[in-house]
Amino acid sequence: MKAVVMAGGEGTRLRPMTANQPKPLLPVVNRPIMEHVLRLLRRHGFTETVVTVQFLAALVRNYFGDGDELGMSLHYATEEIPLGTAGSVKNAADKLRDERFLVISGDALTDIDLTDMIRFHEENGALVTIGLKRVPNPLEFGIIIVDEHGRVQRFLEKPTWGQVFSDTVNTGVYVMEPEVLDEVAPGVPVDWSGDVFPSLLARGAPLYGYVAGGYWEDIGTHESYLKAQADALSGRVRLDADGFELSPGVWVAEGASVDPDAILKGPLYIGGYAKVEAGAELREYTVLGDNVVVKEGAFLHRAVVHDNVYIGPSAHLRGCVIGKNTDVMTGARIEENAVVGDECVIEAEAYVSSGVKIYPFKTIEAGAVVNTSVIWESRGQRSLFGPRGVSGLVNVEITPELCVRLASAYATTLKKGASVITSRDSSRAARALKRAVISALTASAINVLDLEAAPLPVARFHTSNETASGGIALRTTPGDPQSVDIIFMDENGADLSQGAQRKLERVFSRQEFRRAFPGEIAELSFPARAVEDYTRELLRWVDMSGVRDAEMKVVIDCAGGTSSLVLPSLLGRVGVDVLTVNNRLDDASPTETLAERRRDLQRLAELVASSRAAFGVRFDPVGERVSLVDEMGQLISEERAQLVVLDLVAAERRGGRVALPVTTTRVAEQVCRFHGAQVEWTSTALDALTTAAADPELIFAADGRGGFIVPEFAPTVDGLAAFLRLLGLVARTRLSLSQIDARIPQAKMLKRTVPTPWAAKGAVMRSVVEAADGYRLDTTDGVRVVEEDGGWALILPDPTEAVTHLWAEGEDLDVAQSLLERWARVVEHAVGT
Repeated sequence: MKAVVMAGGEGTRLRPMTANQPKPLLPVVNRPIMEHVLRLLRRHGFTETVVTVQFLAALVRNYFGDGDELGMSLHYATEEIPLGTAGSVKNAADKLRDERFLVISGDALTDIDLTDMIRFHEENGALVTIGLKRVPNPLEFGIIIVDEHGRVQRFLEKPTWGQVFSDTVNTGVYVMEPEVLDEVAPGVPVDWSGDVFPSLLARGAPLYGYVAGGYWEDIGTHESYLKAQADALSGRVRLDADGFELSPGVWVAEGASVDPDAILKGPLYIGGYAKVEAGAELREYTVLGDNVVVKEGAFLHRAVVHDNVYIGPSAHLRGCVIGKNTDVMTGARIEENAVVGDECVIEAEAYVSSGVKIYPFKTIEAGAVVNTSVIWESRGQRSLFGPRGVSGLVNVEITPELCVRLASAYATTLKKGASVITSRDSSRAARALKRAVISALTASAINVLDLEAAPLPVARFHTSNETASGGIALRTTPGDPQSVDIIFMDENGADLSQGAQRKLERVFSRQEFRRAFPGEIAELSFPARAVEDYTRELLRWVDMSGVRDAEMKVVIDCAGGTSSLVLPSLLGRVGVDVLTVNNRLDDASPTETLAERRRDLQRLAELVASSRAAFGVRFDPVGERVSLVDEMGQLISEERAQLVVLDLVAAERRGGRVALPVTTTRVAEQVCRFHGAQVEWTSTALDALTTAAADPELIFAADGRGGFIVPEFAPTVDGLAAFLRLLGLVARTRLSLSQIDARIPQAKMLKRTVPTPWAAKGAVMRSVVEAADGYRLDTTDGVRVVEEDGGWALILPDPTEAVTHLWAEGEDLDVAQSLLERWARVVEHAVGT
């Protein structure tokens, strides 16, 4: 039986370690990862192996040769272009046609029992057996559900937290029958998990999952690389390592020289012919490569040092990686998660901060303090984007320098000569930071149309209507005047999709920014009639019939925000009696605290009641979301406001589709059924509603947090359009908001949040799916468990915080409370174990 080792990956997330060598050659305890894989294969009786190579293929071939030193016979299949996981194996098909074969990654560290996995495959008569492993964080892998016999039921590649329904992931280790290769088209990129396996599963082919014991670590990040070294030193994975145990946990290879006065605290590893002088201190999880010199007074803790490195006197290395042939001179200090590439010089007393990446062949001058990467490409970080775009404290986390890098990354994802709309709220911070954004865009050959201070809906409208390729808006974080949000938009004016966010993050993390030549520097212009164009189109598309005849009065609170720039020209054409408050730009207080918001809503309610207005509206400071007050002066909660407006729209349209997030009460379904409409449930992701709004049959969409989409006008959340639409609906229905609210059933829904460590989130969702066996499940976002009586509970991991959210709804609050407590116990038990 033959094996296939996939060794073609570039390992871009591991740069600069992989800037000039392929990922499979990265050393773990002084042997390349791929060598550990080949030795595992040899232990399980595999002697003939095909190695698929692509990136820097010659280095892999030169290192391993024909495999004779390992007692194996190696053949190489070279890809001229990347062909994907399945395409690379298909490229070696002429060597695999005769019999069953095993596929394994050359850059994952594992000691999985391959013999037992093959036995499992044979006993089940499988076409494909997928090696599975349970991991704490399944986001970067393909997650898989199998039945009690191991047959694959479902899988999903690289999910969001809302899509996680298991912590059992695809390891990339497969046992396959040769006919599987017929499913792979030759010469084109094809993936096993993204293309071949779904097709086989749909046809009912016998796909099985083997849940492996033992160790498996996909070495795809700097963190996982350091973890693999520590796990190897701790004995968590079975490896063949050279050397002898000098003292408990201290392994020394042949020819190494360790002074008796050196301080060694294992587990650690000292490579062949390395030299450790007196007074040097090596602490836990340190790995020294071959021919490394550590001078007196040097301190290393959890440092991984590759071959032929010089560590000078009193140098301090902690939690970092040092590439081969690098010199770290006297008193230099390199901090946690820093990576220094091959053949660098870190001169005396230099300081390399945490997380900095220094690419190969660089020199850091003596005494320099390096806080940003010295790069070809640069660092990766956890996630730029949160629920409101890129957010952080002004001039602490969100600085002009960061804005330049972010805008440069965004510009790099667009074509030269493209146009981008920029805008801001009324704050001084947003005004200052937007200037940095504009400079970076124009310097990257992107033309800028700057709306200056403008409501966010106006910016979205012009982004989708000015042949622009995207937009950037800066606003003060709601409720936090010390922070700012940077919102990136696509060509439709919608928030970037998760795929586009990942693309921008990749460019940002590598800092591969495009710069324009002097003659390509782009232009900055200021559209002259931005507000007028927006209001004209809004009135063209939103049905305002009956408003003038109704002779309504409304009260509007602009919250001191940018909606005050639009409302005068808008309301002048509508024909409604309006009382406005806070109708100004307030650059000193561009947002409000929760207490201030409640105070202003109470004042709005009093004005509505005393003036006998039809209703009151309060816009958020950027005009995107609205709060409603009925004619009685009663605040309508965001959840009820969603149902009230839904009822108005559905009653008038008498059909069509409605898009709502899965966290919405199912009372919305009752409202829709009564009026002949149909609900489409979406995830809670930023772009989910806007994607759904592209459906021409959609009549309504809302997020339950004051955000409404008016699909006939634009597929994005727009508070000004929602207000205008509400005016027309109320005028034509001749019913008050309180009357509409009264005819809608009350929701019996409760919510709870359970603290959940990141490492436990996958296990929590697996426990939920297992506990829900026999129930109907909905995995649109998170896991929604539906009871026979119609009650339901939704369990949804938060994508940015270490918590899990739970919703429960029943026929009454007691039922909802019982459901909530039951599933909260499941989550808490999973967290505890």
